[in-house]
Amino acid sequence: MTRGHHCHATGCTVPTARSLLMCRRHWFMVPTALRARVWATYRAGQCEDMTPSHDYCEAAKAAVLAVAQLERRTADTRLYDLLLARVEA
Repeated sequence: MTRGHHCHATGCTVPTARSLLMCRRHWFMVPTALRARVWATYRAGQCEDMTPSHDYCEAAKAAVLAVAQLERRTADTRLYDLLLARVEA
């Protein structure tokens, strides 16, 4: 695991590897088709250079929203909103 990286589910602080969007518990709450979309748009090294694709950011944001909805939380998508704004600029 990479120090400082954690699950991207809203409110979760479980440490995860940089290549993983979420901890195991939250990842398996994401619908199967959406998990496949996240992996299909993931590029190795994107967390190090902070240049994920627009498609990845949309998929990751959708995954965060899906988990938050299941947990009845208000999703924190600020990271993906910021990255999407940067990619679209």
